[in-house]
Amino acid sequence: MTHKRKKAQEVDVPVEFLVPKGFKSGYAVLWGKPNVGKSTLLNYLVGEKIAIVSPKPQTTRNRIAGVIEVENAQVIMLDTPGVHYPRHKLGEYLVAEAKAALESADVVLFMVDATEPPTPEDERAAELLNSFLREEKRPVLLVLNKIDAVSPAVLQERQLLYEALGNCDETIAISALKGDGVSLLLSKIIERLPEGPPYYPLGTVTDQPEKLPIAEAIREAVLHYTHEEVPHAVAVIVDEIEHRSEKLAYVKATIFVEKESQKGIIIGQNGQMLKKIGTMARTEIERWLGKKVYLELWVKVAKNWRKDENALRRFGYFVRK
Repeated sequence: MTHKRKKAQEVDVPVEFLVPKGFKSGYAVLWGKPNVGKSTLLNYLVGEKIAIVSPKPQTTRNRIAGVIEVENAQVIMLDTPGVHYPRHKLGEYLVAEAKAALESADVVLFMVDATEPPTPEDERAAELLNSFLREEKRPVLLVLNKIDAVSPAVLQERQLLYEALGNCDETIAISALKGDGVSLLLSKIIERLPEGPPYYPLGTVTDQPEKLPIAEAIREAVLHYTHEEVPHAVAVIVDEIEHRSEKLAYVKATIFVEKESQKGIIIGQNGQMLKKIGTMARTEIERWLGKKVYLELWVKVAKNWRKDENALRRFGYFVRK
């Protein structure tokens, strides 16, 4: 399913009649360690929230495509899991998912956090990217994010440190949160795209299947209300979606954790935590579906699922070989 922007009137016109001469289209892959602002940038450029955002590491677990339209181009931006040193099968999946996205790239955006110098995870991300570039040449833009939180002098110093990590064609400084420099970044991406027709029908926002943003909305609520190890141990499966009318949908979903103690935290005393999670998630799901939602949540234990390849497949994390 493709999620489309709402329009007053939509007319089916063959795409070739809509594409002007010199139109460009292609894939821009967001690359970097966790928590540098990749999802924030994607949401800003799309103009709609399609990727969940949290200060907790490894929030993004799937490749999410956001479609950005300007007058002369269509940019498909792929948000990828943050590159890190994996400690379990889920971590291996996240890194493999990010690496696989590079194969689709017409442009790679190596995104870093300007509020801190390069960390071992930045160096790991640069190392993997440089290894890929030795085999497959791609243009790379170094994106220094969070410039609203550093002085010009510090920014200049950090830029030199990050540029020393590897093969970047150009550096662009931005604030994904406030939008500073984002228009310039988009123009630099489009400069590097090949000419061609759009990959998606005009008006498309994302190619996510209906269940994924619903599951992610629930997981985002869990991330918001829980702490320490609990958020990382959570997986969500949407068991059922029933569109009962144009104004109402029924959604049943299961939140999986790894331990009974984590289940107790998610449910909370007299079910109060689960109620708060459900209220926050329902608001986001209603925004996504454009109708009222009756949300039914269950919590179950899948012991050590992050280390179990079969469980990962069950939860939609298909480990690449």
